[in-house]
Amino acid sequence: MAISSPFSMMFGNSPIKPMQEHMKVACETAAQLIPFFEASIANDWDAANDIQKNIAELENDADKLKIALRLQLPKSLFLPVPRSDLLQLLSMQDEIPNRAKDIAGIMLGRKMGIPKTLQKPMVVYLAAAVATSEQALKAINELDELLEAGFTGRELKIVEKLIKELNNLENKTDKQQVKIRAALFKLEAELPPVDVMFLYRIVEWVGDLADRSQAVGSRLQMLLAR
Repeated sequence: MAISSPFSMMFGNSPIKPMQEHMKVACETAAQLIPFFEASIANDWDAANDIQKNIAELENDADKLKIALRLQLPKSLFLPVPRSDLLQLLSMQDEIPNRAKDIAGIMLGRKMGIPKTLQKPMVVYLAAAVATSEQALKAINELDELLEAGFTGRELKIVEKLIKELNNLENKTDKQQVKIRAALFKLEAELPPVDVMFLYRIVEWVGDLADRSQAVGSRLQMLLAR
């Protein structure tokens, strides 16, 4: 993905637009894991390799946006929230594409197969984690309107509702992770120990996607409470 607008043009009078653009790229990176998993399940490692390259490129785009934001966010810029809070929010957003890249990288490197009985639950689990990142994006996309409203009124209620749903989605992935771990435990004796170890790691890292998305919502919620 090429970032079309010069960073300086994106800023205008506020850093909110590039913050939202960064979260959009983070979400797109996570979403690429769905076709990646489908390709790995089909044992189509050529397709998986192409998708992993897309994931790496998107993660790199997110890094460029992050660096530009950190360098160009004026210390003197007047906002109703501290500059440090925005930078912390940005760091939490950036953890999403980083983890997506980790997942694709280790699975492609090892050409990791997923046991047949776990394939459908894993795809559903991954989709739930990606939905969590999409919900975090919805919340971040309300940030400019929220600032304009002075963190009050109808816009505040909209964002609080989005964050509540974000927490519900993350809780859903937690429950799915417990079930998948239990199913994997039953298969341990049938699989090579090293494969089991890395499967547990992938299960954990998919859960991390949801956790990191929830962390974005939690940081945003802290801004609301100021």
